[in-house]
Amino acid sequence: MKKNRTKLPNVFLGFITVVMYLPILIVIIYSFNESRISSVWEGFSLKWYGELFRDKFILEALINSIVLATLSSIAAAIIGTLGAVGMARVKLRSNSMIEYVSTLPIMIPEIILGIVFLLFFSLLGLPFGMITLVLAHTAFCIPYVFIMVKARLAGMDKSLSEAARDLGASDWRAFLDITLPLIFPAIVSGMILSFAMSFDDVVISMFVTGVNTNTLPLRIYTQLKTGVTPKINALCTLMVGFTILLCLLSAYIGKKYNKNRLEERQSL
Repeated sequence: MKKNRTKLPNVFLGFITVVMYLPILIVIIYSFNESRISSVWEGFSLKWYGELFRDKFILEALINSIVLATLSSIAAAIIGTLGAVGMARVKLRSNSMIEYVSTLPIMIPEIILGIVFLLFFSLLGLPFGMITLVLAHTAFCIPYVFIMVKARLAGMDKSLSEAARDLGASDWRAFLDITLPLIFPAIVSGMILSFAMSFDDVVISMFVTGVNTNTLPLRIYTQLKTGVTPKINALCTLMVGFTILLCLLSAYIGKKYNKNRLEERQSL
């Protein structure tokens, strides 16, 4: 009976792994398929990667998505970090309500957020395009950074920044030298999550994009009407590889940061 209980977590982990990663593996394999039909294997080929790089519309949409996700994640990191630090320093009775409202965009359905942004930007008279996309994506990405940084601040020793101020450092100097280095891993994690959410968004982008601005998810979505070609498999393979490299880079930065902090503590 005990052996069965110990095997159960392994069985569950194996099941989840197969369900999550087997479709990705199939997409990667069939991106090298000679045939245009994904269900028929006709031999190994790289022609769909060549077709992908010759498709200027997909490449343009990819560049737009990268620019959009980068700008949105940076803006969300700045606003979310300042908001979390400010909430940690100010003690008000309405703190819990403000924190709840700050994280509300995560819980609201995206179609409602899209309609709200559409009406709001229309009232302001903003031209729909990259500007409205960045504003809308920044708005729903802020809570991810806010939550990450807030959790990091909750576990941080407040006496460190207080000691810096006692030694003559200003609030801004104490933030740059003490608080910011300690919350930096949380900021990076929030930025990566925001980048992924912005890059992958379809629903909100449909409401706030312009005629001349197209993102990669929207481009793929519109191609579903005429049929998805194996070029999309090749694109997905490249995106998976980029995601893996990004995760490895994030882990390397976090490991190096922790190592440097440990060396500094040992030197003291």
